[in-house]
Amino acid sequence: MQKLFVLLFFLICPLLIFAQQKGSIIKIVSSDRITGDMKKKVNYLRNPVFQQDNATLTCDSAVFYTERNYFEAYKNVHIHQLTTDIYSDELQYDGNKKHAHLTNNVKMVDPKSTLTTNILDYDMVAKIGTYTSGGKIETQDVVLTSKNGYYFNNSSDAYFRYNVVVVTPQSVIKSDTMRYNVDTKWTYFYGPTNIKGKDDNLYTENGAYNTLSEDAYFGKKNLYTQDTKSLKGDSLYYYGKIGYGKAVRNIVFTDKKDGTKMYGDLGFYYKADQRTLVTKNAYVDLISGDSVTVNNKKRPDTLRLGADTLETQMSLQKTLKLIPKISVKADNEIGEDEEDAPKTEKETTDKIAPPTNKGQKLPVRGGKEPKSKREEKLQAKKTINIPDNLTDSLKTKVDSAALNLGKAKTDSLVGKAIKITDSAKKKPEKIAAVLNKLPKVTPDSLLKNMPKTIKDSLNKQVKKVKTDTVVFNPADTVTTRVIRAYHNVKIFKSNIQAKTDSLFYTSADSTLRCYGNPIIWSEGSQVVGDTIYVQFKKNKLNNLQAFKNAFLVNTPADSLRFNQIKGRYMTGFFADGKLKTLYVDGNAESIYYTQDDSTKVYKEMNQTLSSRIKFTFKNNDIDDLVYINSIEGALNPENKVPKDNILKGFSWKPKERPKSKKEAIGANGIKKAKVKTTPPAKTTAKGSAITKPTTLKTPGVKPATQKGTSKTDSLSNFGIKPILPKKDSTKVTPPVTVKP
Repeated sequence: MQKLFVLLFFLICPLLIFAQQKGSIIKIVSSDRITGDMKKKVNYLRNPVFQQDNATLTCDSAVFYTERNYFEAYKNVHIHQLTTDIYSDELQYDGNKKHAHLTNNVKMVDPKSTLTTNILDYDMVAKIGTYTSGGKIETQDVVLTSKNGYYFNNSSDAYFRYNVVVVTPQSVIKSDTMRYNVDTKWTYFYGPTNIKGKDDNLYTENGAYNTLSEDAYFGKKNLYTQDTKSLKGDSLYYYGKIGYGKAVRNIVFTDKKDGTKMYGDLGFYYKADQRTLVTKNAYVDLISGDSVTVNNKKRPDTLRLGADTLETQMSLQKTLKLIPKISVKADNEIGEDEEDAPKTEKETTDKIAPPTNKGQKLPVRGGKEPKSKREEKLQAKKTINIPDNLTDSLKTKVDSAALNLGKAKTDSLVGKAIKITDSAKKKPEKIAAVLNKLPKVTPDSLLKNMPKTIKDSLNKQVKKVKTDTVVFNPADTVTTRVIRAYHNVKIFKSNIQAKTDSLFYTSADSTLRCYGNPIIWSEGSQVVGDTIYVQFKKNKLNNLQAFKNAFLVNTPADSLRFNQIKGRYMTGFFADGKLKTLYVDGNAESIYYTQDDSTKVYKEMNQTLSSRIKFTFKNNDIDDLVYINSIEGALNPENKVPKDNILKGFSWKPKERPKSKKEAIGANGIKKAKVKTTPPAKTTAKGSAITKPTTLKTPGVKPATQKGTSKTDSLSNFGIKPILPKKDSTKVTPPVTVKP
């Protein structure tokens, strides 16, 4: 009966093939056993091999519905189609639609990746695999998991939804919606995404990232964080292998550690030296300890610094020449603040190891402390101090003596050393006399009689030790943030404003160094000079220093008269954010108008020349002045003095003064700076160093120096020591921008 069924089955097959479209019918290539039900048109097969077009399907057992061109397969299911293999425990296959529904322990393998899941729907024509109950794709370097997935075998694209996690050697990516291409290694994000690196994290809601080259683009709600630093921007581009990035529009760079916030519309990042450069509406906000009252509420008085181009990076503190904090000493002398001045070696030693008598050897006779230096020397000769390493010291003497006396006497010296060691243990008081019997050997005698070959060998070893020995100092690894500003630099704070061509700032000494025609305004005063320092202490405005051609103009709000002060060096001190005292040193000149205390009517003009003048301010106006040295001057009635009487070098520029934080924001730095560079070159396969962008010199950025300072300055005649700018590595260099 069974043979008859098999015969009838093969007779019916040609009719089924004729009824179906060519190439769409499922063929049974072989089977260990076939049984069936003719009424239900169902066949039961053991270890069958099915074939349809270019696909071969095998399993342990199957139920084949011939009329529907459909079968169900169980255990060790295997579909082989060209270079793709799919495995599962169960399969439902529709030959008309060429659709496979696989369940339990599903695994799809191709030369590029392996997909594992519990339920997979696979289209044999389009070669598209779909899962909705969780799956994982593994490639050589990437492991990807998600709840839903759609894998396109022809294009090597895969789409994922919900709880998407990608693990690469460099990062872990978590996303809501994502597409990944196995060939190109590009990952595309279409929803909230976090890319977690070894020490950083990036959040975006739209972008692309290459897991192989580490290149990336992010275009929506981007936030990059690393330690205390963060970066925002409408568009972020990053080239991971060369460590170069670009940010476009609404850039915000923040460092919570030093309270820095930098803004702009075009920025560039260089990972090699942790340098960030910002142009187009660039400005930075520095948090200060001062406060302002707005709508009856106190708010931090943030200092805003704007420029055409801003640059910030982390630098080793040991490479910078820091400006010390200054204060007024006795007799109006200006010097370093004792709180911040470094301790001398003696002061440090005394604090660490105070003198003590503990552990000292006492003389044998009497055991009393000597009363004079002479007695102390005599007692020291009679003091017995036996070293613990007696044997080692004797051996060293023997070895040294052997070089001078020759090997012939070495054996006898060794014997003596052994006897001395034994006797020292029994009778320590005789050790001094025994030691004196040994031949006296000095370094000079050893070197004199030493063979030349030995001398040369020793010299080489000494040089090598000096070269190789490096004392580690933890302070050498301390880093600090520096900020450089170029072209049209403006500063706005409620109690101080400034304009200059270039500026350097470091949080290590909290000092703004202004170069290139700097102008500082504070309330009713204006200060100019070749170089000006503005220093903060505990985040509060502390002092101002102007060097070379320093000139201060002060005018009351309701007057057209100008109080004028000029000199070589000018040092002003602030209290509660207001200028309180000012010292002018070196050929100091002043024109000062006095007022009647009751009527406030101007009475006289005081014109004075001195080597040093001290001014005190009250309510933003000059209240008093003290002539410290070499006074020459004249007092004239105010009505007999021309109102335009000015000192040489007079400058008054209120129109250039920033009046708000908005006016301090920089302009388009690219057009004005006119400097271009190319991005850093990519590293070669051999690991060659990254090529840094070429820095182009821009005229007009020349930090002031002190080469012209005379050693015979009148200041030195009176013991006055003003703090001068030092030649250091903090000089401002021209900016570098990158061609977008």
